[in-house]
Amino acid sequence: MAPRSGFSAQTLSVLAVLCSQPSKWQHGYALAKQTGLKSGTLYPILIRLADRGLVEACWQDEPQPGRPRRHLYRLTADGLTTAAAAVASAPAEQRQGPRPRARTAPGATASAQWAG
Repeated sequence: MAPRSGFSAQTLSVLAVLCSQPSKWQHGYALAKQTGLKSGTLYPILIRLADRGLVEACWQDEPQPGRPRRHLYRLTADGLTTAAAAVASAPAEQRQGPRPRARTAPGATASAQWAG
């Protein structure tokens, strides 16, 4: 059995996305789209990672006109080391995060969706 990293599958998916471009600042919406996590799950993860010194956050310097400034996130040097080790030691299914739920056609039941 592989050693546990101490990170949840959701946290590992965030770390994997951040590791893919470690020096790039990314906003929460992009992280949510890439991980499939909802904001109520994603932002607490980012806050915990920042509290542990693994992620740094800053405000966007120049927001688009008419839009509010966004928080941007990226791994710290310690975060990159920790994240790379955690992601590498995690089973592949944990790194991928949640899978999007399949949609059911209008008028069809969920069980009919899996029948064929």
